[in-house]
Amino acid sequence: MNQKRNLLFSLLISFLLVGNFSAQAQCAMCKSNIEKAREDGSTQVGNTLNNGILYLLVLPYAIAGVFGYIYYKKHKEKQLAEKLAAQEIPTPQEYV
Repeated sequence: MNQKRNLLFSLLISFLLVGNFSAQAQCAMCKSNIEKAREDGSTQVGNTLNNGILYLLVLPYAIAGVFGYIYYKKHKEKQLAEKLAAQEIPTPQEYV
């Protein structure tokens, strides 16, 4: 079963790497702005749209990273509290 899955996965990856796919993935407004800018001889519009695309790409990952970091810290604190409770080591607050 595992060999079949590996074979299927490697065939899929090789097909995606070797295959030549053409895609037209622009919204109508972006396409018309770029065509208009090309007619006027401006290249700044394309750079601005590329920067906007990168901004939209990074933002969700940054938000997910912040939430992941917060979850990680809370999980570590919980594990430490469980270890302390299991070992019955006095916490610094009990010394006071």
